[in-house]
Amino acid sequence: MTRKRQSFLTGVTSALLVTVMAVSYSESASAETLLQALSSAYSNNPELNAARAATRAVDEGVPQALSGYRPNVSASGSVNHTWTDMDIRNGSDSSSDSGSATLGLNVTQNLFRGFRTANGTKQAEAAVLASRASLKNTEQNIMFDAAEAFMNVLRDQALVELRSQNVTFLSEQGRATRDRFEVGETTRTDVAQADARVSLAASELNLAQANLNSSRAVYQQVIGNLPSNLQQNFSPDRLIPSTLDAALAVALADHPAILSATYNADAASFDTKVIEGELLPTVTLEGDLTRTYNFDGATRATDNASITGRVNIPIYQGGRVSSRVRQAKQVEGQRLLQLDLARHQVRASVISSWGQLTASRAVIIAAEAQRNASQIALSGVIEEQRVGQRTTLDVLNAQQELQDARVNLVSARRDQVVAAFALASAVGKLSAERLGLGAQIYQPEEHFEQVRDKWFGLRTPDGR
Repeated sequence: MTRKRQSFLTGVTSALLVTVMAVSYSESASAETLLQALSSAYSNNPELNAARAATRAVDEGVPQALSGYRPNVSASGSVNHTWTDMDIRNGSDSSSDSGSATLGLNVTQNLFRGFRTANGTKQAEAAVLASRASLKNTEQNIMFDAAEAFMNVLRDQALVELRSQNVTFLSEQGRATRDRFEVGETTRTDVAQADARVSLAASELNLAQANLNSSRAVYQQVIGNLPSNLQQNFSPDRLIPSTLDAALAVALADHPAILSATYNADAASFDTKVIEGELLPTVTLEGDLTRTYNFDGATRATDNASITGRVNIPIYQGGRVSSRVRQAKQVEGQRLLQLDLARHQVRASVISSWGQLTASRAVIIAAEAQRNASQIALSGVIEEQRVGQRTTLDVLNAQQELQDARVNLVSARRDQVVAAFALASAVGKLSAERLGLGAQIYQPEEHFEQVRDKWFGLRTPDGR
């Protein structure tokens, strides 16, 4: 029974080690740094690209609003043919055959629309600025997600390596325990304890490998490619203010979420003014030019031209416009409350991230001390076991304490980097420019300038 169990544990251990070695070998083909991973996410992440497309769509609101300053031109045409046949009482017949064709051109120019065009343009421009700030916020979130995915893979790779080393160590301890049992130096209990620890270590290694596969999948989702020999050679500390008060001041002044909420409040205010403009008079100038061709035996053409000024004064619209004004004011109030909420959320995020970063640094110091002490303790317990002063269980417990310390240290180092990126994002400084990415920086202003004063054309600036 013991030999079967030994064979089973040896087979499980060997299979897991082969899997770990295969993964490590496949990942050693090329190296990828953290900044390279962030650059890939900045260029390829579908969520970020979708946000850019949404910003370009919002840009079109400005030329739509500006169209209120421009004339509306339309052409019309009609053809008419008439047959007439009259039967007179004295028996004679009278018939006629005539036709006409009319071509017309109409030009309408708004002269005054209750300031709706001006306020509508300002509303659209505020919406563009809000969309750009929202895009910056999305960019920050993607950069943080990419950094977190990168560090999760690094952590899980290190944990797989630690679990693998633990399996190797415990397997060797189990073999040595069985050898001593065969010569009567230990008991069957010691052998069972060693085998139990090997089984536990094997299951932990299997779980670590599963977690690594999950982290690799998330990495590919966020960054766009599978991780390969990752190297963490970038510290986000330069993005972080030196004090909490400075971090709060920077965040409350420049965070994209706050700027987006501010511009959304401005857009809501201008929307109220646009609707109120529907209660004011409108003045338009209309010009018509027509040519009519009559076909009644001889072709004749008649030209007509007219210029008409129109003034429309709204008096009562059934209460619909008044209700829309009240509704717009409520939306404006909502946007102002959302601005306050954004400020509170940013403040809370900065304070929380600052605390997590401070705590993670302290945890690293404690974890390093724990690891060093556990290493010394394990070496001492092994030496004492050799002279009969310690049992196999003492060695297994000391190894478990060292394994826990190593795992804690790996996790703490990952948590420190992630907390630093979280704080940089909370402050509002986790942008491609501040990171110094090698990717081409997306400039939303370029598309806006291309479409702002465009009078006609169905193709987008990129040719679609």
